[in-house]
Amino acid sequence: MDVSSTEGFGLEKIVLLTFISAVILMAILGNLLVMVAVCRDRQLRKIKTNYFIVSLAFADLLVSVLVMPFGAIELVQDNWIYGKMFCLIRTSLDVLLTTASILHLCCISLDRYYAICCQPLVYRNKMTPLRIALMLGGCWVIPMFISFLPIMQGWNSIGIMDLIEQRQFNNVSNSTYCIFMVNKPYAITCSVVAFYIPFLLMVLAYYRIYVTAREHAHQIRILQRAGAPTDGRPHHPDQHSTHRMKTETKAAKTLCIIMGCFCLCWAPFFITNVIDPFIDYAVPPQLWTAFLWLGYINSGLNPFLYAFLNKSFRRAFLIILCCGDERYRRPSILGQTVPCSTTTINGSTHVLSGCSAISEFLLLFCNRPVPV
Repeated sequence: MDVSSTEGFGLEKIVLLTFISAVILMAILGNLLVMVAVCRDRQLRKIKTNYFIVSLAFADLLVSVLVMPFGAIELVQDNWIYGKMFCLIRTSLDVLLTTASILHLCCISLDRYYAICCQPLVYRNKMTPLRIALMLGGCWVIPMFISFLPIMQGWNSIGIMDLIEQRQFNNVSNSTYCIFMVNKPYAITCSVVAFYIPFLLMVLAYYRIYVTAREHAHQIRILQRAGAPTDGRPHHPDQHSTHRMKTETKAAKTLCIIMGCFCLCWAPFFITNVIDPFIDYAVPPQLWTAFLWLGYINSGLNPFLYAFLNKSFRRAFLIILCCGDERYRRPSILGQTVPCSTTTINGSTHVLSGCSAISEFLLLFCNRPVPV
């Protein structure tokens, strides 16, 4: 190999290591910040959804600490140096923690569905402390049945052991690899539990939330055309209606961003995971690695999607980073109540249906008060 080739190879490794290090650092700092913020901020602890967000942050933090570094070392060194047993443990942790992260995202979508699309009494009856604890427990227990149990027992490799042993060792470079290959039954079962069922539930939940927001915006447009103030008080209706519709539109776009990032990060991996066993494992290892790290990136994005876009979380972050600077200790809007909008048409008073649900929607996804 000539000098120019060696230099190009070294530069490629440096760029790869820099990118991977940035992903790991972003995931560690972002998720740590979310956990500390909720622990220190009383207002954030009052929101039930934040229990799921903290547990999600903990799962993503473990991914960035226990899974990503070893994958990065193997990727940069092109060699696995930690032995066969630790390879199984690392692989089991990978499946466990990434699946737990995805299930947390699913639970957050279901929690928001009950809070926004159902009446407040229904939400309180559905999301009791016991049920929240059971949902959180399920996010951690269910992945055990598709990670440590089958992987340590070797169920995923039944029928393909010869192929795995063949790919674990490279005679040319004398390198050993931590290979995780799965047979058809495991590929289907794991992908359905870890991705396709949560994905379907998230799509349905966020679609219903989006429809609820659009219906409420449509109601406001109808009342606006009626030419009456939307709350019975003497202020211009256009300003109120326009602001509310803009806020709801922004919240709906936030839902699209959340689903778009989730699909972009995990869909390539799980689609490939199902297809590969049926095409005689013809997917190139480089493509597998790229799709896997794309999924890892989701663990670094989650703090930004579920916390950093929230004004109360951002204020808590500033207080932490600025060592409790009093400038950022503003009264929280979480304790405010947003009255339902009403209007009088032909002598009758009309209350906007779904008002409390949409107010909850605006507070939790945009985290800004609705002017009344």
